[in-house]
Amino acid sequence: MNETLPNELSVAETSEICERAIHEVSKAVVGKTEVNKFIMAAFLCPGGHILLEDFPGLGKTLLASSFAHILGMQYKRIQFTPDLLPGDITGGYVFDSNQNRFAVRKGPIFCNILLADEINRASPKTQSALLEAMQENQVTLEGETTPLPQPFVVIATQNPVEYEGTFSLPEAQLDRFIIKLSLGYPLPEEERDILLRRIERKKDDVILDCVMSPEILAAMRRTVENVFVDPDIITYIITLVGKSRNYSPVAVGASPRGSLALLKISRAWAAIHGRDYVIPDDIKIFCEPVLSHRIILNPNLWDIRDADKKTVREIRQSVQVPFFKEP
Repeated sequence: MNETLPNELSVAETSEICERAIHEVSKAVVGKTEVNKFIMAAFLCPGGHILLEDFPGLGKTLLASSFAHILGMQYKRIQFTPDLLPGDITGGYVFDSNQNRFAVRKGPIFCNILLADEINRASPKTQSALLEAMQENQVTLEGETTPLPQPFVVIATQNPVEYEGTFSLPEAQLDRFIIKLSLGYPLPEEERDILLRRIERKKDDVILDCVMSPEILAAMRRTVENVFVDPDIITYIITLVGKSRNYSPVAVGASPRGSLALLKISRAWAAIHGRDYVIPDDIKIFCEPVLSHRIILNPNLWDIRDADKKTVREIRQSVQVPFFKEP
């Protein structure tokens, strides 16, 4: 890319860049335009970490690597296993015999986009190594704090069915992910398109164009911070999240971090669609991906598949949508 690095971008320019990015990713991840848009919205938010929960072979790793390429960012992947140690992620001090002293060896966490593959296979101690990084964008090694490259986004994956030898993520860590998504199986026509494209290009790799850089993404994030949010929209967010704390199927409701996540990602969604203001539909579309992993259901619902999503849907339907007149 030879573009001049901008200090400021208009909402229209931000929307155009996002459209190009989503179009490029769709060349590799076929038929998942809505999911690609959701992930783009998460990237426009500070702390926009993403949890992908789905079956193997549906393109979770491809999705992460494709976004890293088109965003022009450094990408690293960690395969989480039961014997993975915290130092394998963060790095640590090693003895340098040439200089006769200990030197810092940075781990794979020092990158822009980190794919934590099958994160629930590692022990809780290893999972917790990500907590400081996800919340504070820094890593502490032997009492010395080192900032992470910016932007820093964790894309974590886990299998929703295979539980043997796994460790469920604690609520404190789940709360750090701004959204939880599933790709789902492709439709027959989409799967046909995947096969035909593979035949046409005669190789596995998909050639994608880089459409931005970390500096451009930072400018886009600044643009999102200027998206207008009406007081009635803020009240709507507070009511939705508050309802999750006082709803009978829910044992523990969403925290204020859930309210902030809804606020941030709805502004990003508005900017992606070329608007400098948030509408109620921006909130409604993100209720499930933002809140479903932030609530703890009563034990009698734990064995029911997608009970968390259904519960959030019921909460959303029970809250009156504010009347909103577009500016």
